[in-house]
Amino acid sequence: MKKYLFALTALAAMTGSASAADLGARPYTKAPVAAAPVASWTGCYIGGGGGGGLLSQNTREFTLAGTPDSAVWATSGGRGSFGTVGGGCDYQFALGSWNMVVGALADYDFADIHGTRNASIGTWPYFGDEKLDQSWAVGARVGWLVTPTLLTYFSGGYTQAHFSGFNLTRNVFPVPTAPLFSVNSGWRDGWFIGSGLEYDLGWIPGLKWNTEYRFSDFGTVRDTYYAFGTTTPAGYTDSHKYVQTIRSTLVYHFNWGGR
Repeated sequence: MKKYLFALTALAAMTGSASAADLGARPYTKAPVAAAPVASWTGCYIGGGGGGGLLSQNTREFTLAGTPDSAVWATSGGRGSFGTVGGGCDYQFALGSWNMVVGALADYDFADIHGTRNASIGTWPYFGDEKLDQSWAVGARVGWLVTPTLLTYFSGGYTQAHFSGFNLTRNVFPVPTAPLFSVNSGWRDGWFIGSGLEYDLGWIPGLKWNTEYRFSDFGTVRDTYYAFGTTTPAGYTDSHKYVQTIRSTLVYHFNWGGR
């Protein structure tokens, strides 16, 4: 009897060892990696940055009687830099196989875009320093997502710019005369169109980099020349102003879903 019990015990031990060996190593399964959030342009944003600009204008002088004081339009302009802050809201949607973005925008520029203003009053040439020192704009943009992280778009809308007052000096070589006329500062109404790129940086959720070219037209406005140091009108000038800028900003989107 003892022999039979010993044999059964040995057989059970051998069977258990064989079963454990047959099972092999237990497989280990990793938890699935969470998918990265997809960049989204739906939501509102704020941003800031800077850039450079060119000012160009065509001018023509008139007498107090309203008759041309110069037979031709003179061209002048300037250049400089500016800082900008702004914000807006966008909405991303699908149009067939295209991912589109539409939105509203607003920004304010504090600028130092300046140059020489040429004038020809009577038979004498004059010049003065004029500066665009601030501007603001409101408008809209519509764009297409070239990739999930790169937006290309067109923009347009209304803009207003402030130009500094300036004095006109007779250009007599080699020493210019003292100022003889002055023009007051003022705001100009205009419109703008632009085109830009916006890229999702991926460093911080919602952080994007925007670069935009913008052309602004402020139309033709008639200003009054005053005798220097007085309020006595001495003539008029018509000027048509254009401004071109390239701006680059960091933008933070408060996205509603996505990155």
